Amino acid sequence: MIDVRKENQNTFIVSVTKGGSVTKHTVRLDDSYFQKLTGGTGDKERLIKESFQFLLEREPKESILRSFDLQVIGRYFPEYENTISGKS
Repeated sequence: MIDVRKENQNTFIVSVTKGGSVTKHTVRLDDSYFQKLTGGTGDKERLIKESFQFLLEREPKESILRSFDLQVIGRYFPEYENTISGKS
């Protein structure tokens, strides 16, 4: 289960519960990157949740950085932006 809680306009706390344990992550998402990925549709919480679903398909929750800017995902997974843009 992925729970996304907004801390402020650009910072979110994400809790991932899987296999009886929980990891917590601080994710930053600025408006320009949100606009680039979604064209301004939907909301930031949904984009972050979909991004974590993307990550969890590729690595265990314990391997996800504890604090990062959403843009960083593309450095590790070059297909991220194309994949996620098609979903949002």
